Amino acid sequence: MEVSKNDLILYVVTATILLLAIGFFIIVFIQLYTKRRRQFMAEKKDIEQRYAQTLLQSQLEIQEQTLKTISQEIHDNVGQVLTLAKLNLATTTAASEEGNGKINTSRKLIGKAIQDLRDLSKSLNTEYVEEMGLIRSIEYEFEMLKKTGTIETQFTITGNTIRLEKQKELILFRIVQESIHNIMKHADAKILSASIEFQENSLIILIKDNGKGFDISPLNDEENRTFGLGLRNMKNRATLIGAQFSIVSSIGSGTELYIHLPFNGTEHEGTTKN
Repeated sequence: MEVSKNDLILYVVTATILLLAIGFFIIVFIQLYTKRRRQFMAEKKDIEQRYAQTLLQSQLEIQEQTLKTISQEIHDNVGQVLTLAKLNLATTTAASEEGNGKINTSRKLIGKAIQDLRDLSKSLNTEYVEEMGLIRSIEYEFEMLKKTGTIETQFTITGNTIRLEKQKELILFRIVQESIHNIMKHADAKILSASIEFQENSLIILIKDNGKGFDISPLNDEENRTFGLGLRNMKNRATLIGAQFSIVSSIGSGTELYIHLPFNGTEHEGTTKN
């Protein structure tokens, strides 16, 4: 049976329509699959980020509780023991002038140790830091550094100072505190400076030293998790409160640490003029 020309055209048109329909459904299916996969990956990333933030928050809470316990231990036990030792020396007399001189020197040294421990206790105590606020806490840290006489310090504030949420101020202070400790331990610096700039909708903290610096390229190596662990932790803390964190350093050129925290006009607790 011969197929007519019209029937052949009908077959071709029908087959073409079927192929186009199949192609259309395949394209739609691929697009839906791709969209759902993107949504799944986005949800997975969001869950991972929220889990990481929750884990970091728990770690910070544990750390702060540990610091508070250490602070109380220093204040209640070690401080009291040294105070008693100082009182005992005050009531002790020596048979010679040289002995009295040594007793007086010991009393002064114990007195200095007591004051240093009180300073350390305050800087570790979460409640005390929250009460003092970010600015005063950093100033206090620099005052302790100045007492050591081992490094020249500079601290400047520009703009109208603003009290932020207590948790944000505490995290910012811990980042600054850890950076200072790292500089004192590793940088071999002679000058340490910190500046805080209050802008209309953001806060900028810059910490600089003129120490020996270091090669920061290993920080970009995702597989190298041991190098710069403290710096990574500081960056994670900054991320937790929505702040940008960066560090610039090179061997022989010192180090600069930069923190930028945006905020809105309703989250702060108060404003004071400088």
